[in-house]
Amino acid sequence: MNASAGTIGVTLLLIVLIIFVLVILVKSVRIIPQARAGVVERLGKYQRTLNPGLTILIPFVDRLLPLLDLREQVVSFPPQPVITEDNLVVSIDTVVYFQVTDPRAATYEIANYIQAVEQLTTTTLRNVVGGLNLEEALTSRDQINGQLRGVLDEATGRWGIRVGRVELKAIDPPHSIQDSMEKQMRAERDRRAAILTAEGTKQSQILTAEGQRQAAILAAEGDAKAAILRADGEAQAIHKVFDAIHKGNPTQKLLAYQYLQTLPKLADGSANKLWIIPSEVGEALKGIGNVLGTTTPDSPSDGPELATRT
Repeated sequence: MNASAGTIGVTLLLIVLIIFVLVILVKSVRIIPQARAGVVERLGKYQRTLNPGLTILIPFVDRLLPLLDLREQVVSFPPQPVITEDNLVVSIDTVVYFQVTDPRAATYEIANYIQAVEQLTTTTLRNVVGGLNLEEALTSRDQINGQLRGVLDEATGRWGIRVGRVELKAIDPPHSIQDSMEKQMRAERDRRAAILTAEGTKQSQILTAEGQRQAAILAAEGDAKAAILRADGEAQAIHKVFDAIHKGNPTQKLLAYQYLQTLPKLADGSANKLWIIPSEVGEALKGIGNVLGTTTPDSPSDGPELATRT
């Protein structure tokens, strides 16, 4: 009986010892994942910072605080009402990109660094936007982002945090201001469209007038060149005719005969009401009479004979 009780007691002692050893192992062996960091306190005082990998702690003496994420984190803060320089309230959404660079400072220098970054972003945003009017606030996002990042990075440096970027997701003015801005933009677009239409009409009229002027100039130059060519042709024709006549050495009788043949052509046409006979007709008739062998145009027998032969 006593032997059985002693065996049970030894078994229980071994079980307790095994459990104690397992607890010791669990508390003494820690594995830190990649991109994580752990802060170890020994007897309530900062002892060291654990890097990724396997580490051994002293059970019941060392305490490992919650691990910190060393990757860049993105935090989106809710819209914040901000008053501009011209006393208009706008709602601004912000996004902050930050990274823990010193786990010890992030643990002991600030109680809650995410909340601290949010409050610092809000106050800095109000200071920056408060010095701008609405139009500048809507069109100066890069400037606002740069100022916010500079102030936040400087303030959070002692907390072991590096602010990489600060972005404004949205800047929403009041609805009444939005309606006014839309009307102003619509009026501006209509004005630009009217100006462009007028400019187009003006250019079209200028080009049309320029084209008509060029066409008239070209037509006049064409008519002038045509008239010159015609005159040159007629002059050359007359010159050739006179050359041919002079080369042929015509007699006075032949010239008089050709002259009489040309006279009837002067009376052609229904519009000719009056036919003026030149004074040279008598001389021409005299030449014809001489050709036909008559003595003088004044003899009584010359008239009938000439008429008969003609």
